[in-house]
Amino acid sequence: MDNSTGFGFFTGTYDVVNRWRKDFLDPAEGDDHWEEFPGLSRASAHFDGRASFDEIDFPTKGFAGLTLRLYDPAADAWSLYWANRRTGVLYPPVTGRFGPDGTGRFHGDDEYAGRKVKVRFVWSGITATSAHWEQAFSVDDGRTWITNWHMHMTRRED
Repeated sequence: MDNSTGFGFFTGTYDVVNRWRKDFLDPAEGDDHWEEFPGLSRASAHFDGRASFDEIDFPTKGFAGLTLRLYDPAADAWSLYWANRRTGVLYPPVTGRFGPDGTGRFHGDDEYAGRKVKVRFVWSGITATSAHWEQAFSVDDGRTWITNWHMHMTRRED
């Protein structure tokens, strides 16, 4: 996958099945620690594929978010910025790139519930009609990770 157009696949309207931990830092397993809910994402590419934007609505949660992704050719890396309607705050970016297998790995620093966390996004399973995104947090400087959010995206027919 060409890193400079790495998010070129992510255009159009997607139905999203979200699954997140009820407590993003609780490592316990089992269905009672997870919640599933729908989303609808509208994504577009800009700057000849070197920028990507999507807005996602979570109708049963009563909020929406957006992601701006920008490619830096000097660093051969993407920066991904998230904001949501509840806070109106642009969160610190995660940065990274797509590997030869087409999987994108992105890392950054943030804060969750008053604690400093390392953040990891992984984009995988990318096809012409679907993709998977997951988020994980680390509170021990990246030695261990708690995956806390999955999005399974399926492109809607035009």
